[in-house]
Amino acid sequence: MQGYHLAELNVGRLVAPMDDPRVAEFVDNIDRINGLGKRMPGFVWMMEGSGSPGNLENAIGGDAQFVPNLSVWESVEQLETFVWGTLHKQFYERRAEWFEVLGEMHFVMWWVPEGHRPTLDEALARLEHLNTHGDSDHAFGWAHLKEARQWQGNRCAPVAAE
Repeated sequence: MQGYHLAELNVGRLVAPMDDPRVAEFVDNIDRINGLGKRMPGFVWMMEGSGSPGNLENAIGGDAQFVPNLSVWESVEQLETFVWGTLHKQFYERRAEWFEVLGEMHFVMWWVPEGHRPTLDEALARLEHLNTHGDSDHAFGWAHLKEARQWQGNRCAPVAAE
């Protein structure tokens, strides 16, 4: 979209505190995966501390086990390449080992003017809008984007709450 970039927020809640061995492999690889993302073609910006559990500056509701990841990309295709065409995919496929099943959508995208850096509050408001109203131009998931292709073979499978 000319003059706009794609913002995305992905929120997870760890099954245990960040110093617990059950989540150690995830925690130990956050900087590696974020660093990979930052080197990808199309990467624009990432919220400081994205994906870092225990980062109280970005804690949602004061809960340090929530892990928000907020970033901006030049295009849908470039975000898809990072998510499903790199090492990130291996961690994505293992998310059930480290994260609780949340009862509602935890991922949202929206278009932002080039140069805009969304705040976590702005991103959470978009996520709430998606959960309340469904896909719209204001807040959406992969299915809303006609140019998105890779998500169809890689999307989240329904997971029953334990």
